[in-house]
Order: sequence, then structure tokens, then C-alpha cells
Amino acid sequence: MDPSRVDEASGKMSDDGDIASVMGFSGFGKKARTFDLDAIFEQTRRTAVERSQRVLEEREKETEMEEEGESSKSVKPPVKAAAAASRKQESDSSSDSGSDSDSDSELIGPPVPGQHAAQDEEDDDDDELVGPPLPPGYAGSTAHSDDDDDQEGDDDDDDDDNPVKKIPDTHEITLQHGTRTVSALGLDPSGARLVTGGYDYDVRFWDFAGMDQALQAFRSLQPCECHQIKSLQYSVTGDVILVISGNAQAKVLDRDGFNVIECVKGDQYIVDMANTKGHTAMLNCGCWHPKMKEEFMTCSNDGTVRTWDVNSEKKHKAVFKPRSFQGKKVIPTCCTYSRDGKLIAAGCQDGTIQIWDRNLSVHTKFHCRQAHTPGSDTSCLTFSYDGMTLASRGGDDTLKTWDIRNFRKPVNVATGLTNYFTMTDCCFSPDDKLIVTGTSVRKDEGNGKLVFFDRASFLKVYEIEVTNASAVRCLWHPKLNQIMVGTGNGLAKVYYDPFKSHRGAKLCVVKSKRKEKHTEILTQDYIITPHALPMFREARQRSTRKQLEKDRLDPKKSHKPEPPVSGPGRGGRVAAHGGTLSSFIVKNIALDKTDDSDPRAAILRHAKDASENPYWVAPAYTQTQPEPLFAEESEEDEEAENEPEWKKRKI
Repeated sequence: MDPSRVDEASGKMSDDGDIASVMGFSGFGKKARTFDLDAIFEQTRRTAVERSQRVLEEREKETEMEEEGESSKSVKPPVKAAAAASRKQESDSSSDSGSDSDSDSELIGPPVPGQHAAQDEEDDDDDELVGPPLPPGYAGSTAHSDDDDDQEGDDDDDDDDNPVKKIPDTHEITLQHGTRTVSALGLDPSGARLVTGGYDYDVRFWDFAGMDQALQAFRSLQPCECHQIKSLQYSVTGDVILVISGNAQAKVLDRDGFNVIECVKGDQYIVDMANTKGHTAMLNCGCWHPKMKEEFMTCSNDGTVRTWDVNSEKKHKAVFKPRSFQGKKVIPTCCTYSRDGKLIAAGCQDGTIQIWDRNLSVHTKFHCRQAHTPGSDTSCLTFSYDGMTLASRGGDDTLKTWDIRNFRKPVNVATGLTNYFTMTDCCFSPDDKLIVTGTSVRKDEGNGKLVFFDRASFLKVYEIEVTNASAVRCLWHPKLNQIMVGTGNGLAKVYYDPFKSHRGAKLCVVKSKRKEKHTEILTQDYIITPHALPMFREARQRSTRKQLEKDRLDPKKSHKPEPPVSGPGRGGRVAAHGGTLSSFIVKNIALDKTDDSDPRAAILRHAKDASENPYWVAPAYTQTQPEPLFAEESEEDEEAENEPEWKKRKI
């Protein structure tokens, strides 16, 4: 033994002894286990090589037996035998290698799950595959089921990749707005209420949760009197509605249709429109700010785009004035905000699209001079959900998309889309992969359609025939996944899918129609006789309200009580007696039936009663009153009475 090593060992032992005497204990515990890593890695490498060689040999045997024409079932027993032999050989080698700790160190990686190990012992030959263990749920699946799962996964991927299959058009409902063009549609952010406006000046409110299968609007009003409704839009919170009509003043209504504010009208005699407080000509379009619930925007024929605040209706916030190449005033026909609200875009009559920064109203940030044909009304501008693409629907029967980062030329163009209205819509699908717009038709010349274009390739991938009139307004709600369409014959159609859509139209189609209360009313047919004589001609029928007002004025039909007659009389009626003292006295004298023509006889009528029952005068004078003596009648008096009247002496 090397003496240097002995000296080192004795030094270490002496050091340990010194430390033990100082610390007060005899040792530092058990000695740690040591592992020979090189041997472990070498053993693992050899095991992997042997296993891979066995797998290759078994595969060669399988191919040889398949060539001989044997079935795949006869291949499995030798594979199982080889697997069992390999497992036995591994166990023997592990038992011969050393202690239990050494054999445990042979296992590389996490332990095999119990379920998989049991299936390996039974009839699974997948243990020949080199790699990590399979999960327990996957061990019992067959090759056929794996293929089916792969096929189903491929189908799901195809559905995800094909946006056409996400279009909700399997079912539809029709809302009867009126008989004229539905030129405005608005749906609140939650999708509970829909508002429609048209050329008949009406605005109708539809509540999906409150409607039944009768599909009747719960409110109809004319907020702008005799002006056509051009645009309706709910605010970002859904509590107010912006109404754009053919007059110069925009209105804001609440959810129930009551007026909140009305924008002020500007002075039409001022040349510079920036110095007026409001618009001076007909409005064309308007929309709400996507982030701020108090701000909205309008554009008008006075050549300005103005932003407003709901809290200050007396004056606009900012004015944007589109200009042509020569610097002249041009009329904006549509306007919109970007998705983040930082940009304001306007399409003008000269075919230009002009975009401003919301905080800088003087110069445009993006300007395309020949976006559409000059003189055509650009009917709609809308930004994609990612905010990078702008879609424009032109009056020149085109649909174009623009990249605002390179605004010189359009990215894609679609032609042949007939457009007869200044408010024909275009919009993006909720997944931002499709663009949809409507087409216009003349009366009795075909059907209006909704046309769907792929955003990337801009190929027409789908279309829906709406009705035998133009498809003017279209709206694809991202939360409901339903498509609303306003047509030229007064209809508002809602397309939905029972499985892909949510709420909305699905709420009202399941409710049964309420039974109407029938009232028995006998009506008389009205016969029109234009050439009859005036005495036989019937009066023209009026509206119910006017007829009721006229009948109310008729005292016989309304059973109005007759008022008392004042004065001497009126209308053949004599005034009632007793109104005055004189009339009362006259009435009582006329009703008195006693004849007082002979006063003496009237007095003597009470003589018998007075003599039998003296009460007033006789008792007071019974002692002193002399007895009355009356003159006796003589013969001369009798002769005088018998004389004629002309001989009697006048007294």
C-alpha cells in the first residue's frame, strides 16, 4: 500500500476525530450511495439496441409471411412469444446485474401505467414500439377507431377552414314593416331588440323575447314627421338610438322611442360651414363612436362631417370638410368610425374616400382620389374587425376592399353588383373571413340577393335569394350569428340556424300565436252611387276617429241631455214656471180652484164654523158685544126687487 495514501487516510481520520470530539458526536451518519453512471448508460444503450434488432427481425418475418399469403392473425403469436421472451430475458439480466437498487436504476423514464401493463401481459403487441408509454384511455382503441377519429378530425378541420358552412341560412322569419323600402336597420348590442325604418317615415320596434309567431311590432312611431328614415343605430351601450332622416337635424331616442335630444340646425346663410352650429341641409348617414357612448357622427349635403356630444345638443364638437382635387366642396354620402374610434372615414359623391384622424380635422390622413366612379354615391363604408381592411360599396355597382396601410389602390374588386340605393350595405362576417352585400333589382325583374365573398381570394362563395325586390340593408350580428336584411318591398327578413345561432329569432318562433278576441260587430255595406241624386246619395265614409268625433257632436247619437231653457223660450220649448216670484204667484193663482167672485158669500161660508166654534174674535167680546139686529124684509122691498133693471135707482 502506498505510504502517502496511508498518511492521507490517517490525517483524515485524525481530522474526523478532532471534529467529533469538538462537536460532541461520533459520526456523520450513513455513507451516501454511489452510482456508476457510465455503466448505467452503457447497459441502457445495449438494451435499446437489442430491442430494436428484435423489432426489425419480427417485421421481416411478418413481411415474409404476408408474401406467402398468410393472414395477419397468424403473425401475432410469434410476436407475442418474442415479446414474452424479451421480457423474460430482461428480467433475468436485471436479476443478475446486482442488488435491487441497481436494477431500479436500469429503468429510464416514468413507470408504465397499470392498465397498460395489464394489457401488455394479455394480448397487446404495442410494447415493441420504442418510445414513451401510451395513455390508459388510448390502449384499448383499435386501428379502425383511430382511422375514424382521424377522419372526424379532418372533417372538423374542414368545417373550421370553410367559412361558408358557418353562414346561418337554414331558417328565416319575415317581419312586415310596411309596403315601402326598409332603408334602416338597427340591432342593439345584446341582440334583444330590432328597429326598422323606411321610406314610409315609420320607425318600428321589435322585441324578439316578447314577440310570438304573429311577429308584430310592439311600437310604431314617426319621429321625424314627413322625412324618410335613412339610418338607425343603437349606441355601444344599447340605451339610446341615433335616427338619421331626410331633414337637417339628427335625433336621439331612448329604447322606448321617446325623444332624448335633437341636434340644432345651422344658419344656411353663412358661407363657411365651420362657423355654423349644425347642419344646414339634408342628412345622409350617421353612426355612433365604437368606444365612447356619448359621441356620434353625421354627414350632410352641406358638405360637412360633424361629430356631436349627447350632453351638448346646441353645438357640434368638430367639423370635417371633404374637398375635391381642386379644393372645392364635395358632398359626403356615407361615414363611419374605425374599430378603435381613432379614424373617421367618409365616401363622397366625386368617388373619393377620405379618412381623417379624429383629433385632426383639417388635413386628411388617407385620401384616395379615384376609389369609385365620379358622380356615383358611395353607399357604405365599413372596417373589418381587425381594423386593417376597409370595405366600400359603390354606386358604380362595385364592392372593393382597401388596406389602410397602402391606400393607393384597392386590394380586391368585385363588379356587377347592381346598386340603386344610396344606403346599400356591406358588412364583414363575425370571423372576418367573408364580406356580404346586397344587390338591387327593378320591379318584376328578378330577385334581390345577398352575395358572400371570401375576403382573401374575393371569390363569390355563396348567395341567398331574398325576395322579388332589392336587398338594401344587411346586418350580421356577431353575438347572435344571425343576418338581418331590409328589402325594397317593406320586409325585414332574419336568417338564422337553430344550431349555430343564439337567441334572437329563435325566441319568438317557438311561442304559439295568441288567440284574438273576436267581437261581433254589425257593419253596413257602403254602396257607392256617384250619379245618384243628392237626396239619395250616401255620405262618404270617413275614418273611424273622425266619424266618432262627428257622432260626439250629434246630441241624438251621443244622448246628450237637453239643457234648461233660459228666458222666454227657445226651439219651440217654453221656459219652466217658478223661475221668478211673479211667475210663482201667477202659477198659484191659476191653480186655485176657489171662486171668489162674490165676497159676501165667501165670508158667510165660514159663518157656521165661527158660530159653533168661536176662537178668534167672539171669545174676547162675549160679555160686552151686543147682539146683532138685522132689518126685516118688507113688501116694498119685494116689489122693488121685482121691478125691471132700468127702473131701479142707482146707488
